[in-house]
Amino acid sequence: MSQKIIDRATSVIAGKAKGGNHGCCVLALIDEDGYPTASTLSVSKAEGIREVTFCTGLDSNKAARIRASNRASVCFSSEEYNITLVGTIEVLTDSETKKEMWYDGCEEYFPGGTEDPNYCVLRFRTKRYSLFLDWEAEVVGML
Repeated sequence: MSQKIIDRATSVIAGKAKGGNHGCCVLALIDEDGYPTASTLSVSKAEGIREVTFCTGLDSNKAARIRASNRASVCFSSEEYNITLVGTIEVLTDSETKKEMWYDGCEEYFPGGTEDPNYCVLRFRTKRYSLFLDWEAEVVGML
């Protein structure tokens, strides 16, 4: 049963990637005062429940918070599911990663394209998860 739920969660997250239809999730980070903060972000790419990437501004409060504390959580939710991932996150600025993660719509925020100096990628890696899909069963685990 748990692999079935993990596969379903993987499918849900994959459907959110590249700014797809309703491709948003909530990213929670620790702020400068040690409190959790949450932001809605579009998903750039996902590798199952193991890794999720986002595009944002290097000068954003998200990038600053990540540099101070790399602990994070990502949540995908709807009436049918709640997928919560807990792990670590990093800020990436190398050209190869920036080109790979770029998707239609990014140009609205980064007019310089993949070479825009303010454009960066956030890479989240899951350490543990809680998956509740189709209101049938919850699977909690570690990666």
